[in-house]
Amino acid sequence: MIVLLLFAAAFCAAPVGNAISAYVALKKGVQHDGGVAEGGSAADIPPRMLAAYKKAVQQAGRHAAKCRGMRWPILAGIAKVESNHAVGRNISPSGDIRPKIYGVLLNGSGAGGNTTAFPDTDNGRWDGTAQGERAVGPFQFLPSTWDGVGKDASGDKQADPHNADDAALGAALYVCGDGRDLAKRAQLRAAIFQYNRSDAYVSNVLGWIDQYTAAAKDPGLKDVSGRVRTVLEAALAQRGVPYSWGGGNAQGASYGICCSPGGKSGATIKGFDCSGLTLYAYAKAGIRLPRVAAAQAGTGQRIPASLGTRALKPGDLVFYATAPGRDATIYHVGIYVGSGQMVNAPRPGTVVRLDAVNAMSGYAGGARLL
Repeated sequence: MIVLLLFAAAFCAAPVGNAISAYVALKKGVQHDGGVAEGGSAADIPPRMLAAYKKAVQQAGRHAAKCRGMRWPILAGIAKVESNHAVGRNISPSGDIRPKIYGVLLNGSGAGGNTTAFPDTDNGRWDGTAQGERAVGPFQFLPSTWDGVGKDASGDKQADPHNADDAALGAALYVCGDGRDLAKRAQLRAAIFQYNRSDAYVSNVLGWIDQYTAAAKDPGLKDVSGRVRTVLEAALAQRGVPYSWGGGNAQGASYGICCSPGGKSGATIKGFDCSGLTLYAYAKAGIRLPRVAAAQAGTGQRIPASLGTRALKPGDLVFYATAPGRDATIYHVGIYVGSGQMVNAPRPGTVVRLDAVNAMSGYAGGARLL
């Protein structure tokens, strides 16, 4: 147990018993959100792709007036799983993606997991081959499906699945169906299942939608200025960056190390753990922090846990311990943004996101450096 606590204090791993409760706290915070989330961003989405998702939300109502609850995190969740947001491709200002994105040839060969042959329907117009069908573009449409949902969203008078704007609008219309209410979890789940009839796929996409929904909820920073604002903007800009055990430094995201108490390695993941994120954000304001969470608790003006979370102010560090009152047992740190929320890199398998300050167990007070 002593070894576990030392590792936890070093690189921000939630105690094993709290892993599920932290996940439930995030789910409860986003699962019933039915509003149209137009704001926000996530660091793993190229800006031009994010612009396409938001544009599709605005345009969807023209073609699917009965659709309810469409929001950009839905499109982002699908595109994350289908093409990783076309990362690595060139995306022109008009939205054209090059090189084009092609899936495997669906000829029943078994390659890439396909066991059913799909005959050619477009003579290679969209998928580059007349030998059969393959999925195309950032949302991986079959040409035959694209013929039913494709619309011109970019203004060039052509519905092109290799164009970010057109593809995003097509995906919006496809999941909208005949007037779905996507603010209702069951209907959202059904829409994603229609996109790919796999329960594992649905769970994967829903997980990303939830994370992007949290990122879309921009905290109000209009009353925050100076170096506090610098810290918060730096941290918020990293939403969507993967958690990496031991990752993050004053320059930004970095590859981590092996291994967390749960056996998760950050060596192949470029991102942040909790204290790496705080170190980076404060470095932007010219403040050098120690690398680990427990040591960071010794900086600035300590805010006792006995005062409660209402004593926190935007920019404060927020700490969590296995034995609150004993700073040596601090295992986690976040950055308070106000309204009961913090920028948080929770644990392996998640991303930097906004969480409630009670999403982690063992509140151990805070520290005010600004």
